Amino acid sequence: MGQLLLSAYEIGDLINQSAEVAEYAYWKSVVDRDEQVRGLVKKFAKAKEQFEECERFGRFHPDYNAAKDNVQAVQRELNGIDSVVRFKAAEQAVDDLLHDVAAQIAGAVSDTIKVPSNDPFPKGGGCGGGGSCSCGSGGCG
Repeated sequence: MGQLLLSAYEIGDLINQSAEVAEYAYWKSVVDRDEQVRGLVKKFAKAKEQFEECERFGRFHPDYNAAKDNVQAVQRELNGIDSVVRFKAAEQAVDDLLHDVAAQIAGAVSDTIKVPSNDPFPKGGGCGGGGSCSCGSGGCG
């Protein structure tokens, strides 16, 4: 078990030294220092809070659509900033790297081990992946 943990720390160190993590850290620092982004993040949080308040009462709340539109407008504004776009791309690259490492480790143990992903449209088969499953229950979970 000790050797296994040591190997896990070594893999973690290699990931931390990767180009993907360096790119992520760079763009995170750029976004964190950007006054425009910070202002929009605060504006987004406030708009989201207002929408959640409306959402508690359902889509028939008189301000529901306006609150939803406001959240989407601020989100579009944030997504229009180059540093935010680059940060999100770097974040996705790190997520993909971590998923690939987890998949390699899982595959080395067994072909039937599920590897969680943040991808809303998973590509693989098996349980939770939209493919066939050999668990026999009609659904694994």
